[in-house]
Formats: sequence, C-alpha cells, structure tokens
Amino acid sequence: MRLIPAIDLIKGRCVRLVKGDFNKSKEFSNEPKVQAKLWEKDGAKSLHIVDLDAARTGYASNDESIISIRRNIKIPIQIGGGIRSLERIEQLFSYGIDKVIMGTSAIEDKKLVKDLTFKFPNKIIIGIDANQGKVSTRGWLKQSDIKASELIKEFSDLEISSFIVTDIGTDGTLNGPNESFIEEILNHTNIPVIASGGIGSLSDLLSLTKFENSGLDGVIVGKALYENKFTIKEAQDILSSKRLGDFPNNNEIYA
Repeated sequence: MRLIPAIDLIKGRCVRLVKGDFNKSKEFSNEPKVQAKLWEKDGAKSLHIVDLDAARTGYASNDESIISIRRNIKIPIQIGGGIRSLERIEQLFSYGIDKVIMGTSAIEDKKLVKDLTFKFPNKIIIGIDANQGKVSTRGWLKQSDIKASELIKEFSDLEISSFIVTDIGTDGTLNGPNESFIEEILNHTNIPVIASGGIGSLSDLLSLTKFENSGLDGVIVGKALYENKFTIKEAQDILSSKRLGDFPNNNEIYA
C-alpha cells in the first residue's frame, strides 16, 4: 500500500480544509514547490495535488504553482480539481503531469469520461468524494443522491488507472479513516483504489493494510504530515513491516 502525500492549493498556497469546508482552511506553506521537494527528499514515491480553486470555480488559477512543482521534483504527479475537458487534460499533460483526476465530470458528463479513458488509457483517475456514502461535486459544494459505490461499479469497466475515494466526513479531521466506506467501495470494483480522509497516526495507516489484498493500492495523507504526526519515512517503514511492534520507540510516538 502506497503512501501518497497531498498538496491542496488555494491561491498558490498549500492548505488543508476540514470536512471540505472552504471556510475552515488552514495554510501550511506559501511555497508549494519547497514542500514538494521536502516530501520527495523524505522518500515520497509520488505526489497528489488538488487545485481547490479550480474545483470550486472550474477555472484554473494555480498553474504557476503546478508547473513550478513539476520542474522541481522528479517523482510522478497526479492532479485533480476542475478537470472537465479534453483541452485541460492535454494542457496538464503538456506540463509533465503523469495522471489526471476527474471528479465532478464523472457525474455531470459520463460520456466525456468514457471517451477520455479510451483516448488516454490508464492515465485517468476517477475521484469520488462522498458525504455519508453519496457523491459530492463542485469542490464538495454540491451534494448528489448518487451512491459512491454505484458510481464506482458503473465506471469499473473503463481503462482507468485507479479510483480515489474520499470520505468528506473524515477529511482533515485526523480522527481516523472510514473503514466501512472503504470496504464497501472495494467490494464493488476490481480496479485499484486509493483512499483519502482522516489519517492521523501510523496506527491509522496500519489499520488499512488489511484491505491490501482486496485492492487498496494507496492512501493519501496531507494534514498529518503537515502537523508532523509522522514522517513519510516512518510511514513507509511501518507499512513495510506491517507491525507496530517492529517500529522503534513506538510508545513514544503515540504518547
């Protein structure tokens, strides 16, 4: 199971929201490229970026930061936020972005998503953000009546790279992931799934390893890394051993 650090962008700055609330944002860095380089140096194998401004408005406004991050790190980058057209995808690929995440368009224009996955096989990730199991769109500002598990099942016959599923109720809380939600999603697809939301400790990460054989390919972590709950290296060490007891100074970490 891969650990993927996240950079969420608002006005060119690294922020984190609480439960998707734009009024509850916390800034962690005004130099996204520096943050990305630090995480790459710490051992990150890939990076997750979300343009929150574009997710909310549909207009890209953080491209300068995105291009700067790409030029300063070598690891693969996946990016989401307001990606709703072929032109935007081609633009991001021209920047050197490795994979793009389509979220709102997966609800609002399913034909477009299907056409794009045919044009760019295994380069498209479908992002499913859910509140109480039902899909939210437009930067989490619009709630639908569509069950996340049903949407996952519908798109599972496409040539997509993976699904990213975010439980909005846990995102940014550090209170632990919604394991029942993750398990339900995994039961509806054979495509790799990346989970996001709620990770606050190494034990939270370890608790998700039981889903590896069911298709959980990775977990996205943001706030916990920013607030030094653990480092990327510590997480990778413990995920490789899959035992808290194998990790030195375990009692000290969780004190």
